[in-house]
Amino acid sequence: MAAILANHAIPGCERTDRSGRSHTRLLTIPAGPRRVTVTIRPDDVELTADTADDAEFEQLVRITRTWLDLDTDVGVIARAFDDDPLLGPLVRRRPGLRAVGYPDAFEAAIMTVLGQQVSVAAGTTFGGRLATAYGTPSPSGLTVFPTPRTIAEAQFEELRAAIGVTRTRAATVQHVARAVVDGLDLDPSGDHAALRRQLLALPGIGPWSADYLMVRVLRDPDAFTPGDLVARRAMGDPGIRAAERLAEAWRPYRAYALFHLWTASTYREA
Repeated sequence: MAAILANHAIPGCERTDRSGRSHTRLLTIPAGPRRVTVTIRPDDVELTADTADDAEFEQLVRITRTWLDLDTDVGVIARAFDDDPLLGPLVRRRPGLRAVGYPDAFEAAIMTVLGQQVSVAAGTTFGGRLATAYGTPSPSGLTVFPTPRTIAEAQFEELRAAIGVTRTRAATVQHVARAVVDGLDLDPSGDHAALRRQLLALPGIGPWSADYLMVRVLRDPDAFTPGDLVARRAMGDPGIRAAERLAEAWRPYRAYALFHLWTASTYREA
């Protein structure tokens, strides 16, 4: 969990202490953005927040529990995979692995676009540039990620140059922002199939991006990204269709299978 948060941190918006396994960022509640720090320990997660208001703290706790998938009974999932020849050993190595999401759906959608066909490090660099150019500095020293309207209304060439991406990628960023301004609702409680169709209708959003958002934003426990190169590498390098067929055995927890595959391929620490 700590490694996932650290590797996906947006410069300026998030700070991580890898040795202390802590992660600091802003969470937005009705009263405004509040700085929080989560510290990951073997048996629990500690949350500290810049607020003295009990009601605000409870709101931040709820957001954090959802963001880090803390309410899922991972024991049930571990038992479901126990006999699987590929996933069984992975789950026994990391039985408490959770499907970490994002605390802000729009931020997640934009970071997904910026992460298309590049490394995680490159994607977060692009996100940091976007936040520097269009985000809002807060008294906490962290930057509030840009709003959908700010990105939607930005001058295109200035936006592209600020991020340092291709015209096609910058256009997709604005297509997503404008869709959200126009009513696209990345709500986990909505109709996931309908939302996936809406996402795929946006220029520049393909199956990988839509599936990735199903996993990390809509928190669909059975979503899967058969086109993901890292996951397929951990599966033995099958083709996309073959990966999709193999993943059928992992229903209804394919998203958790995906996190085990990602983790096995990417994070070497136990």
